[in-house]
Amino acid sequence: MNRIPALLFLVVFPYLVQAQNVVLSGTISDAKTGETLLSANIYAISAQKGSVSNNYGFYSLILPRGTTKIVCSYMGYQSQEVELNLTANQTLHFQLQPVIELNEVVIMDKSPQQNVQNTQMSMVELPVIQVKQLPVLLGEADIIKTLQLMPGVQSGTEGSSGIYVRGGGPDQNLILLDGVPVYNVNHLFGFFSVFNADAIKSASLTKGGFPARYGGRLSSVIDVRMKDGNMKEFHSEGSVGLLSSQLTLEGPIIKDRTSFIISGRRSYIDLLTYPAQWLSNHSSNEDGSTYGGMFFYDLNGKINHRINDKNRLYLSVYLGKDKFYMKDSYTYEDSENQTSADFVSKGGLKWGNATTALRWNHLYQSRLFSNMTLTLSDYTFKTYFSNENQIKNGTDSRKEDISFEYYSRIRDYGVQYDFDYQLHYNHYLRFGLKNTLHTFSPGVAVTRENFSSNQSIDTTYGRKNIPANEFNMYVEDEMTLGTRFKVNAGLHFSNFLLTDTSYHSLEPRVSARFLITDDISLKASYVQMIQYINLLTNSTIGLPTDLWVPATRRIYPQNSWQTALGAAWALNNQTEFTLEGFYKKMYHLVEYKEGSSFFDLNTEWEDLVTQGEGESYGMEFLVQKNSGKTTGWIGYTLSWSLRNFDDISFGKTFPYKYDRRHDIAIVASHKFSERFDMGAIWVFGSGTALTLADEYFINFDGAFSFDRNNPTHIPGITNNIGNSGYTGHFETRNSFRVPNYHRLDLGCNFHKQKSRIYRTWSFGVYNVYAHNNPFFIYQTTEYDDAGKAHTVLKQFSLLNFIPYVRWGFKF
Repeated sequence: MNRIPALLFLVVFPYLVQAQNVVLSGTISDAKTGETLLSANIYAISAQKGSVSNNYGFYSLILPRGTTKIVCSYMGYQSQEVELNLTANQTLHFQLQPVIELNEVVIMDKSPQQNVQNTQMSMVELPVIQVKQLPVLLGEADIIKTLQLMPGVQSGTEGSSGIYVRGGGPDQNLILLDGVPVYNVNHLFGFFSVFNADAIKSASLTKGGFPARYGGRLSSVIDVRMKDGNMKEFHSEGSVGLLSSQLTLEGPIIKDRTSFIISGRRSYIDLLTYPAQWLSNHSSNEDGSTYGGMFFYDLNGKINHRINDKNRLYLSVYLGKDKFYMKDSYTYEDSENQTSADFVSKGGLKWGNATTALRWNHLYQSRLFSNMTLTLSDYTFKTYFSNENQIKNGTDSRKEDISFEYYSRIRDYGVQYDFDYQLHYNHYLRFGLKNTLHTFSPGVAVTRENFSSNQSIDTTYGRKNIPANEFNMYVEDEMTLGTRFKVNAGLHFSNFLLTDTSYHSLEPRVSARFLITDDISLKASYVQMIQYINLLTNSTIGLPTDLWVPATRRIYPQNSWQTALGAAWALNNQTEFTLEGFYKKMYHLVEYKEGSSFFDLNTEWEDLVTQGEGESYGMEFLVQKNSGKTTGWIGYTLSWSLRNFDDISFGKTFPYKYDRRHDIAIVASHKFSERFDMGAIWVFGSGTALTLADEYFINFDGAFSFDRNNPTHIPGITNNIGNSGYTGHFETRNSFRVPNYHRLDLGCNFHKQKSRIYRTWSFGVYNVYAHNNPFFIYQTTEYDDAGKAHTVLKQFSLLNFIPYVRWGFKF
């Protein structure tokens, strides 16, 4: 019985002590623009206690009463020190001035020491400023392509914006734009992403150790946040390149209270090629013409309004669209028989995203911050073709129209309410709930036939709308246990409801950090994840024909568990080193059955797919220099990724398509002066897996050929089954490897301040030494001089030595 009072004392004592404390809270922002600063440091020197600002720049810190010195710091900004006599709860807002250092640049928001201190592991924060400095394909700054250079991330097909994280598939990435899921991040069949770097404030990638506040995907969270808009003064920036142009405007509507930002981008391949098509059509003697083209555009907009110190509203919108189109027309005339005919054929692809987020930040009290968000996400894909025939025979005339349209769509309406609560100086709570109403249209085909005789036939295949409701709630606690041990532990609950079935899940999450010294820490994490939506894909180049479908009574939700162990070391205040090992097990993965695809219009999609398991494991290494004249990183990944399906490859375990044994990325930028800087990227990746039906291959003149009578080992394509000559029939999927991938990109930027305009000329080359990296490999038949047929594998290389130039401006 004597133990009960002692136990109650241990539980209650920390809160009795807390009654002697006060709460210091406020926001941290940029003094020049009014933009809130995420993950800025706030530290009380005498109390030796600190905190960081949340995603909206808010901080809360519990301190003992009395006099103390407060230091607020953020990478790339001048620190501020304030001495306070704390006698009651107090609000203090910090506005930090950017650092101006000649010939130096600061690219990271967090210092190496801060990353050592954090419990979060398997996470990288992408410096947007460096995204714009690095050489990229055709000069198009791309957040997704820069993330592909990080350890643990595979890029898929060359030049594409595909993301494959730690052996996961493209549907296992939760990609958020201002908190709203984006279901397709590709422009121009995957060569560019939908994120306009001029409109982006921050971007981060989480590969493991997921906090409880995230859910719904197995492999990663890519959190992209738009700029809020300049509260102080009007600014604009833009650029003109070989492929596209963009313009961004931002400024105050009401100074220090309401701001806006709007950013637009459009490609003009269609406009540049139209004159050549027009000349070709008009210079030929044929009675017809053919036109085609493709383009994309996107538009980002945001309004930010500060009602008062406790309330703020944000409205952000994204609209993006791609279109590929062809039109062929032909006219036939027979004056002798008084007969004529006009034939017009049209076809194309359209796809695009629309997202909207309405946020309300509210401060209930100095320790309790909330954010409510209403969201809309809408992704639509459509392919179409039609024939329009107008036939005249004397005085008779008839019209025939035949069209086919295939579309898929996913639309979400959501509401989310999140809370940050400083329960105790050793306990920082986050909790919240979210509800999303999904509407799936997983492939609907419509055919129409109209005739002059007023006959009309309309036929529709597929299911137009499949509603589903997803509910999530979570709680997580950031606990400081002594001076060296820190834990983030939480639970994530989810429920998925369809008309005929439902699923639910309780997912534990835990991440821990132990400080060996002030500059070295060990980290570990364990998470469970579940995913209720699936992407059906049989494409490798970012085609939008992939279909989003829900878990059903027959198709179970994907789920996984992942554990990781790592170390972080701050070598100095500019350079950090991380090393991590991970293991991930995945269940109920979805793949098309052998020979099936979305073209099977008369078959329910559930009959086209099968479910299986997967696993991935490996090691990731990263050394990164954050500031100074020279910045950049070196990343290396050693990994394995495997799959097993009862209905694929005869039930044998096989490598995943993007199972790459080695990945290396070396990224560097150097600032020579205020007017000139350079960037370089070198990447190497082991060959991806390939399925072949034949046994023997030899190599000649860059082509890979088949020869049953003279089998020879080829240096380019390798066999996963054995190292000697290939014998027998290979029944295992992905049992061959394409040649290794590597390239070097170089770029330079020339800057100059001219009166009110700051201009930048950017020049560079993608794949400087023109290495023939495989875009895809295909099988064909060729005949030798004796007329003997040979099956030949040929490699198609697309992006060899691609120069670019781009002109940018700011004022």
